[in-house]
Amino acid sequence: MNRLLAKFRHNSEEEEARRLANEAAIVAAAAGYEMECSDQPRQRGSRPGRSPNVDRLRESRGKDLMEDYFVEHPVFPDSDFRQRYRMHRPLFESILTAVTQYDDYFIQKADALGVLGLSPHQKLTCALRMLAYGAGANQCAEITRMGDSTALKSLKRFCRAIEGIYTSYYLRSPTPEDLRRLLKKARRRGFPGMLGSIDCMHWQWKNCPTAWAGAYSGRKGYPTIILEAVASYDTYIWHAFFGVPGSCNDLNVLGQSPVFNDLTAGVAPRFKYKVNQKDFDMGYYLADGIYPKWHTFVKTIPRPINEMQQHFSKKQEGYRKDVERCFGILQARFAILRGGARLFKKETLRSVMMTCIILHNMIVEDERIDDESDLECDVDDIDSMSLDVVEEYEQPRNALPFEPVRVGVNGDNLPGFMDRYDLVRDEYVHQILQENLVEHNWKIKTGGQ
Repeated sequence: MNRLLAKFRHNSEEEEARRLANEAAIVAAAAGYEMECSDQPRQRGSRPGRSPNVDRLRESRGKDLMEDYFVEHPVFPDSDFRQRYRMHRPLFESILTAVTQYDDYFIQKADALGVLGLSPHQKLTCALRMLAYGAGANQCAEITRMGDSTALKSLKRFCRAIEGIYTSYYLRSPTPEDLRRLLKKARRRGFPGMLGSIDCMHWQWKNCPTAWAGAYSGRKGYPTIILEAVASYDTYIWHAFFGVPGSCNDLNVLGQSPVFNDLTAGVAPRFKYKVNQKDFDMGYYLADGIYPKWHTFVKTIPRPINEMQQHFSKKQEGYRKDVERCFGILQARFAILRGGARLFKKETLRSVMMTCIILHNMIVEDERIDDESDLECDVDDIDSMSLDVVEEYEQPRNALPFEPVRVGVNGDNLPGFMDRYDLVRDEYVHQILQENLVEHNWKIKTGGQ
């Protein structure tokens, strides 16, 4: 009897110890998961048992960096600054001022011993070098005198600041003034009503979690994330949608994209134009063959049967390359997009991609040459080349499908939500527009004969 009681007590103690061990393991796993998911990196510091801090001579090397690029007579000329920072120095200085006002992390501070920390020029230089050259965190230490964790933190805070400051302006929809400029250039090219070209680009995700590899791996054989973009003739990006897994194709991306949200909601600017003596009132994008036959897309003719269709296909395929050229410039300007992404969180990758696009648009706008003579039409003023009329109207974004009939600025009835939705996807108008563009470009080539 005593032996049975002793065995029972022993088993109870083992079960209690096992239960306590399981609870401790669960608590430790939860704490580790919370630390892993936290945006704040684990700060080790100079605690007992840690290696001593490395004196990186950040103050003296920060002065060297200022003398190299940012004084009145720097060591390296402006051409070298443009090559290494991907932008001219005045644009960099304006970004530096805006970022330091937005986030005090970039302001140079002194620690408890009165030692000055990293300067804002060092932090922004590190972030831009990682974006422009695709460098790792430890590769910037020789220039900016930063540790790996500080370099990554500077990159993430910089991307967050750029998004917060410039997204509303540099990733906006075209204003009526922008539309007039784009439409003039499109009319000169022989495509009245064209707003740009649309396509998708894949960015390899080198450190994609194993559990997601199947969903993000497509025909390329490795995990990628897709960027959908609309670019104009000057490679300015007017629409960017990023985050769809690489196993999807362009149609799957289009089904999730907000590219036509403003158009179907009724808040996009309106304009009217003529093609081959026929009126149209909805802009379109040049697209490749995978996109559907919608009113908002103009595609090439895969098997042209006559000289008119061959001429149209040649021009459409040539001007559609604007977005392909934009992707090439974007990857050449920011090498981090050309190689495999080494970051682990998808949200961080999205922030990096949006930052590169915003900086690209800022550089394009800063270096754009406004040549009004280039926007003048150099063909005969035939009836199909009438001046575009741009007008703007507003509608609440939460309008219901059964909204009442509204009146526009010229007294014309404006279509409801479902009518606009159907107009965007109208295959018949797509065919009519394409046929008239074929004839229109042929008239330009033959002088209207």
